Amino acid sequence: MSKNLHPPFGHEHVKVLSRKPLHAGYIRVDELVLRHRLFAGGDSEPFRRELIVRPRGVGVLLYDPERREAVLVRQFRVGMIDEPRSPWMLELIAGMVDEGEGPLQVAHRESREESGIEPVNVVRICDYYNSPGVGNERITLFCGQVDASAAGGIHGLAAENEDIEVVVVPYDELVAAVESGLINNAMTIIAVQWLQLHESEMYRLFGDSAQEPAPQEFAKAKIRSRPRPRPVD
Repeated sequence: MSKNLHPPFGHEHVKVLSRKPLHAGYIRVDELVLRHRLFAGGDSEPFRRELIVRPRGVGVLLYDPERREAVLVRQFRVGMIDEPRSPWMLELIAGMVDEGEGPLQVAHRESREESGIEPVNVVRICDYYNSPGVGNERITLFCGQVDASAAGGIHGLAAENEDIEVVVVPYDELVAAVESGLINNAMTIIAVQWLQLHESEMYRLFGDSAQEPAPQEFAKAKIRSRPRPRPVD
């Protein structure tokens, strides 16, 4: 692999001069004053940044390879309040990692809470940072095998003001919704584009679970990874 793909600097080249909380409500925001190493040499002047502090997130694309249907959810999102079409977003099942949980456990828990069904096999798609210019939220994406004929209804936790509609989407319509911009959130776009690359081999990815046993954190799940898998942490 080319050395150009790896950064020349690390954490030792960043100096956090101060850090303090600015807000702690539905989201947490910290203020940092820091400086860091420059590509041209030397260090930057001290500068201030606000950082949105979020727990690790998990998204799961539920997919039925036999029926070639995906199970998505639709719910109100305050970040879409200025979206001309509608603030109700069509998206993956998703949630935050609570203390003592791993991402795989969250994928199963959120699937039950938001859709009423649970994947029988799971493959890890990728990890990515959602918006590192302003926040530290790290997302883990999974694809889970389900029987889409059992999906439907309204779900969510009333205590969290959730009102979630389950939407079953045929594969061709799913891809078209991404290409047209109807689906316009990064988590869902990444998962659907991954599915486009792997849809023809989903039976193998879901079915060949004997080679890699599930992590002890959620032993009953069957998890398959792509080549060179990263550990579920």
